[in-house]
Amino acid sequence: MSEETLSYEKARDELAEVVKRLEAGGLALEESLALWERGERLAGICEEWLEGARARLAAVMAPQPGRDEAPF
Repeated sequence: MSEETLSYEKARDELAEVVKRLEAGGLALEESLALWERGERLAGICEEWLEGARARLAAVMAPQPGRDEAPF
């Protein structure tokens, strides 16, 4: 699965696994660096999903003409 098609949940779960492997230690330097780089990419994917969700919520919650109260 390409990074562009990862859901938030899949990226988050894979990121948690990367962190677990890095924290366990015992990896060669090259493997640790590759995992770190993958973790950075996964964190970026998660952040993009969260930013998108925040923007959608802000749009829904924004006051609109003719509506006196928030939708929730």
